[in-house]
Amino acid sequence: MKTSIFDIDNWTEIGATLARNKTRTFLTAFGIFWGVAMLAMLWGGAIGLKDMLMRNFDGFATNTAVLFPGRTTMSYKGFNKGTQYDLVQADADGIRNTIPEVVAQTSVYNIGVTASYGKNSTSTTIMGVDADYPEIMLPVIYSGRFINASDSQQERKVCVIGKKVADEIFGYESPIGKYVKVSGIYFYVVGVAGQTSEVQISAKIDESILIPSTTMRRSFNLGDDIGGLMMKVKDGVSPTSLKPRIARILRRNHPIHPDDDNAIGFWDISQQFKMVDSLFLGIMVLALFVGVGSLLAGIIGIGNIMWVIVKERTQEIGIRRAIGAKPLDIITQILSEGVVLTFVAGIAGICFATIVLFIAQKLTTNEVSTPHFQLYFSQAVTIMVTFMILGTAAGLIPALKTMKIKPIEAMNDK
Repeated sequence: MKTSIFDIDNWTEIGATLARNKTRTFLTAFGIFWGVAMLAMLWGGAIGLKDMLMRNFDGFATNTAVLFPGRTTMSYKGFNKGTQYDLVQADADGIRNTIPEVVAQTSVYNIGVTASYGKNSTSTTIMGVDADYPEIMLPVIYSGRFINASDSQQERKVCVIGKKVADEIFGYESPIGKYVKVSGIYFYVVGVAGQTSEVQISAKIDESILIPSTTMRRSFNLGDDIGGLMMKVKDGVSPTSLKPRIARILRRNHPIHPDDDNAIGFWDISQQFKMVDSLFLGIMVLALFVGVGSLLAGIIGIGNIMWVIVKERTQEIGIRRAIGAKPLDIITQILSEGVVLTFVAGIAGICFATIVLFIAQKLTTNEVSTPHFQLYFSQAVTIMVTFMILGTAAGLIPALKTMKIKPIEAMNDK
């Protein structure tokens, strides 16, 4: 007697065996189904979750720091504790000229204003920035262009208008080439922009009007005040490592005590990215733990049902052994039942996980960003192959144990 995987009678017998106890088969199949689905959803969803976390920094340079005005916490040179100081152009020039690790920088100054075009007006924020701004906070340009170095050098009255502001005062009309009135001053619109990042250093681009910082200081009588200073450093350099040198520059221009580190307003944004990476690592470890737990639960379920099937069919196996069935034929027959159950339930789990991840991706997609909630074919194959191998190994143990039973003992088993 020989059993072949291509024998139709063999597959009919497998179906009949699994259908003999529907409840047991269903519960075992559900355990496999859920184990595969959980592992697939965790694996496929981990990258998508990281994408969602990183969306808050989308378009923002990772190696960035922000320097902002501070207040002294120690008396110095006749100035009392608590003296407020403002950043000035000399601070920006000192950093640019003496710290080569800073590869891009822009001052950021914002004022609340009213902007109007024709009969339409809205309350917004006007923000003065430099030409390096796009290297630090990459804007989404919907039309036109961004502020360039020539605009800053020549103090041009040009502006890039935020998309939300443009919609409010221009409606469906294109703002490019038109003049917008801001606090009695007319600015020529050269671009419409927005941002995908949720990080706001001063104001969100979509809700602001951006002009050259030089124009900002002249038009609004700000003198040398530059507001805050955003800077991007070379790859591999920590912005925090540059803080002592930056502090020395500020102390030359402001009454800050040499030991008054708290007076320096400094935010290392690269630390936020490291926190996200650490959080993602924790999520991956948790996903691995839960996924392996689900995997083991499914494998244990396969092993249990194989033990029960072997126990129930001990007499049948004894009869087959007595009439000449080879041990390999018996093992193949028993393992086929577990493999079929694992394969069908596993494929169902993969399909379920794929649908769930597809829905998650659709619900979290916006007009400029799509998180990767998806299960790649290679991942699905890896999960299925792993389940099949371990599931087969779990079923092999009771099958091999059966082969040690003598035919006469198996036939007399009750």
